[in-house]
Amino acid sequence: MILVDVNNQNTQQKLQDVLNKNRNSKIQVKRFIFAGGGTGGHIYPAVGIAQALQRLYPEIDLVFIGGHDRLESTLVPQQGFHFLPIAVEGFPRSLTLKWITVIIKVCQGVMQSLKYLKELKPDVVIGTGGYVSGPVLFAAWLMDIPIAIQEQNVSPGLTNSILARWAKAAYLALPPNTQRFPEHIIQITGNPIRPGITDHPRNDETYKKYNLSPYRKTVFVMGGSQGARAINEAMIDACPLINMFDTSIERKMNRDSIVPVNNSYSCKIQIVHQTGKSQVEEVRDAYDQHGIPHHVQSFFDTVEEIYSITDVMICRAGGMTVSEVTACGIPAIFIPLPAAIGNNQVTNAKSVANAGAAVVLEQDMFTPDVLVEQLFNILTEEETYQQMRTASENLGRPFACDTIAKSLYKLTE
Repeated sequence: MILVDVNNQNTQQKLQDVLNKNRNSKIQVKRFIFAGGGTGGHIYPAVGIAQALQRLYPEIDLVFIGGHDRLESTLVPQQGFHFLPIAVEGFPRSLTLKWITVIIKVCQGVMQSLKYLKELKPDVVIGTGGYVSGPVLFAAWLMDIPIAIQEQNVSPGLTNSILARWAKAAYLALPPNTQRFPEHIIQITGNPIRPGITDHPRNDETYKKYNLSPYRKTVFVMGGSQGARAINEAMIDACPLINMFDTSIERKMNRDSIVPVNNSYSCKIQIVHQTGKSQVEEVRDAYDQHGIPHHVQSFFDTVEEIYSITDVMICRAGGMTVSEVTACGIPAIFIPLPAAIGNNQVTNAKSVANAGAAVVLEQDMFTPDVLVEQLFNILTEEETYQQMRTASENLGRPFACDTIAKSLYKLTE
């Protein structure tokens, strides 16, 4: 078992850099510590809030604490923030000897966090979920430092559910489906999405860049940063049916209206598909074979460009995906990870569907026929489309980062 030594020279230097940053300042600088990680779904919300704090209150100091060998140890420094490592380990789902190792690491993580907090003396500690936030926020509570949590999903994770009893504020993406948080700390803010997601206008240049037509409906298929095999294969199987519906009848479109050339219920579509690395050629070949206009990539760095020209999403239902889609006001067909695997995705998807902004297709139950039927119902029924788009816009909270940042700053006053 490898333990993290917070007293090693590299870590001590990082800590000293933070302490030296504002030593000569004539004003008392407010310091915020972020804890959260393991996956991008926990890291990017923290980065988004930190960037908003930095923009709104340039004089403050920001520090991240996370797993020494987890994703945040790479991503956070890339964003220009100080990062301090602790030992972390996720809890096993069953009774196993691994619990011994986990308990040791959790205790070490708490002790390391106490050392950092004693040195840094933060004004607020913010947790964005994942087991890494547990030791840090627990240490903050022991030291009587105000703590806040941010939850990306409708159904709160285990760590946030436990920590909520000590929190001064809980920032939620959507109203929770269970009352795990004290009501007086809840603020429905939406998820802190990346800056710029909603800022890109729909324009001809974007269509040209991806070799697409502004006179076709654009369907964005996205399984997440790594793609999703089940969604990829569903789209491959659906190609013959999509080709049947994709007639020569065109519709003139802009972001605010859809004007059919005639009264037919058929329409022309094009597909933008983020596949992940493993199935790029397979998916591309299927669209080519059936003559469906498309742009296929393993991953889109500038996803805001794709959102700007998207008329319907076909995607998973992770908390951040749901927030980005609704912030952009896009009707969606959600294919959530099954409940046994994705935990929160089914609940997230149904919450949006209940608001009228999406359709939910269970991964293990739907067929290509059902997928294509739902897709063209949305695309060809103008009233349905406009209702879903309005419902999506009503759910979307594009300024969540600023809302959360302002509230956090008030906790220091």
